[in-house]
Amino acid sequence: SALDAAGFTGTPILSYAVKYASAFYGPFRDAADSAPSFGDRSSYQMDPAGGYWDALREAAIDDQEGADMLMVKPALPYLDVLPLLKQRFHKPLAAYHVSGEYAMVKAAALNGWIDERRVVIESLVALRRAGAQFVLTYFAPDAARWLLEG
Repeated sequence: SALDAAGFTGTPILSYAVKYASAFYGPFRDAADSAPSFGDRSSYQMDPAGGYWDALREAAIDDQEGADMLMVKPALPYLDVLPLLKQRFHKPLAAYHVSGEYAMVKAAALNGWIDERRVVIESLVALRRAGAQFVLTYFAPDAARWLLEG
């Protein structure tokens, strides 16, 4: 309602509804020098060991507050949460494929352990199959090129 009152009617809101306190954020935090100087972010991010009810509760709060889209972050470790949200909330879902997921694939590909292109496309397809209508990923430019190449 605050956006509407300020003249931003029809502005969609993407909620970081289900954001876990994850080690997968490490590469970004290191690159951006944004790691906490003391403590951690677990006070406002979800416990990775928490159950489905935690994810449903957080998403329900954001839904009630007017979110138009819900996001799960990081994406692949919580792939099981996407279909749960899709069944409960009838709105678009986003999956954020974070820096740690990117770094793992890049490192393994650089060492010749995996086929980067195939692993990336397989991962993105899995996110879509699980219910994500949108995927935010550091691989976006590469994935777009690979998909256009066929």
